[in-house]
Amino acid sequence: MQIIQPEGWKQPKGYSNGILAEGKTLYIGGQIGWDINEQFQSDDFVQQVHQTLLNTAAILKASGAGPEHITRMTWYITDKQAYLSSAKEVGRVYRDVIGRNFPVMAMVQVVALMEDQAKVEIETTAVIPHDNTKEQHPS
Repeated sequence: MQIIQPEGWKQPKGYSNGILAEGKTLYIGGQIGWDINEQFQSDDFVQQVHQTLLNTAAILKASGAGPEHITRMTWYITDKQAYLSSAKEVGRVYRDVIGRNFPVMAMVQVVALMEDQAKVEIETTAVIPHDNTKEQHPS
């Protein structure tokens, strides 16, 4: 993958302006902050972000990919202020799960998500290089 940064533009923090990639494309449907049994363990915004990222990482792993293959993430949140007031903690849990990979991103505040208890939903796209040697485990 190649990060695209127009000359003279200020470097973005926590995301990329553009990514050029070649390979197999993995589309990950909107993940929310519940566990594998579809149960929420917390109503805390940061904890739900953490679980949402863990869910995303599990799908990446099941396809033979990793966080380094993520090219795009769209975040849907129900409370902009909850995000802004916990941005440092969100950044910490993001780096704990995704690492220092900063794909193209968008974040949108929405009135509600389909699951009433959900505070965040993240949709992700990854591109797995054709020469990726990770063993694949379909679920």
